[in-house]
Amino acid sequence: MKKLWAVAFGAITVFSLAYAGGSSDWGEYKQFKGAYLIYSNTLGEQQPPTPHDRKISFVVTGAVARDMFDSMAPDSKERCSLEKGYRQRDKENVSCLRDDDGYRCHFGFNLRSGKSIAGSIC
Repeated sequence: MKKLWAVAFGAITVFSLAYAGGSSDWGEYKQFKGAYLIYSNTLGEQQPPTPHDRKISFVVTGAVARDMFDSMAPDSKERCSLEKGYRQRDKENVSCLRDDDGYRCHFGFNLRSGKSIAGSIC
């Protein structure tokens, strides 16, 4: 009987810990606002996508952009704007900015190769 209670207590403890662990604030996917553009050629000279040339550019805004911006310190020395209050952070092909309109981040992918590419130009 003591073994049965020990097994039951152990099972309840394990399931309780598993349930509590499932409600983590940091380990869950969150909704976000954004938009995307599928194109060919370059961002500066966009063309309709073709079977052999397809790229995607994403822009995200709001809380996810703020979290990304905050994670990418420090500010970039070269910026796309000299406007007061404008801040920009760049890491490889990810670019985030903060201005009077809020936070925005851009990034992209070449859909044929899967490689990361820039998602915006100044």
